[in-house]
Amino acid sequence: MSNLGNHQKVVLVGDGSVGSSYAFAMAHQGIAEEFVIVDILEDHIVGDALDLEDAQAYTTPKFFHAGTYADTKDADLVVITAGARQKPGETRLELVNKNLRIFKGIISEIVAAGFDGIFLIASNPVDILTYAVWKFSGFPSERVIGTGTSLDTSRYMVALGKLLGIDPRSVNGYILGEHGDSEFAAFDETTIGGVPLKTLTKEKGVTDEDLAKLEDDVRNKAYEIINRKGATFYGIGTCLMRLSKAILRNEKSVLPIAAYLDGEYGLKDIFIGTPAVIGNKGVERVFEVPLTNGEAKAMQQSAATLKQTTQNGLAELEK
Repeated sequence: MSNLGNHQKVVLVGDGSVGSSYAFAMAHQGIAEEFVIVDILEDHIVGDALDLEDAQAYTTPKFFHAGTYADTKDADLVVITAGARQKPGETRLELVNKNLRIFKGIISEIVAAGFDGIFLIASNPVDILTYAVWKFSGFPSERVIGTGTSLDTSRYMVALGKLLGIDPRSVNGYILGEHGDSEFAAFDETTIGGVPLKTLTKEKGVTDEDLAKLEDDVRNKAYEIINRKGATFYGIGTCLMRLSKAILRNEKSVLPIAAYLDGEYGLKDIFIGTPAVIGNKGVERVFEVPLTNGEAKAMQQSAATLKQTTQNGLAELEK
């Protein structure tokens, strides 16, 4: 990690739409005095750094610059958004073989540079690639974090906010499981102002079928965005900023991520979406949401899908 007193350093690996959206979000935050961009497109990252530095006169001072993997040596946080982009009609899990190969090379370079901070991963399929980063790096699991269901939870909060006519930030609830087709909403555990969601929806005449449609819309929102504009990036870029802020400011915030499980939900040896306490040491505690029987079954099914795809992907990588 950086040993320059209060100087905090973030290295972004991958400067596509997601990476540049994250960098722009970070430009507006008073955290991390140094922001380094690494990508194979050298002219692009120099240009992006020059563009980003123009924002600081109206936001906060920050040293933006293009760099290489060597810059990770004294970084506090390495954020990875690199990898093949999800195409229209393609599931996140179908990306796995392409991105596992890309990630193996990236992580070997970062570890060789002497990085000793925290990994934050957004590339898809994020649960599987977070597991791969843990395996490839040899880092403790608490220092490897995936964005997991942070974006899905944001979409869930926004959808409920629209449905109920309230500020989405007032929703206390989560999407759990895979960041993908097997994710699910923990409706029975969701509260707003301390009042159970089901109580409020009943008052408004919202049926279980309405909630099921809302859940399906949240699950498929990425596909709609990709079909319409080619990629999603503002939402995930903001999620990355929020997680970075929790890490670098040692907030100890409870946020939904892809965390390593060691018995929670009856699962082991897997990274999957769940709320956890995030601070400057990484994941300090995983919160196990008390699920209904149906939700617990959904979590097990989601985990089974991830585990099988992970095993197949890593086996293919060794061929």
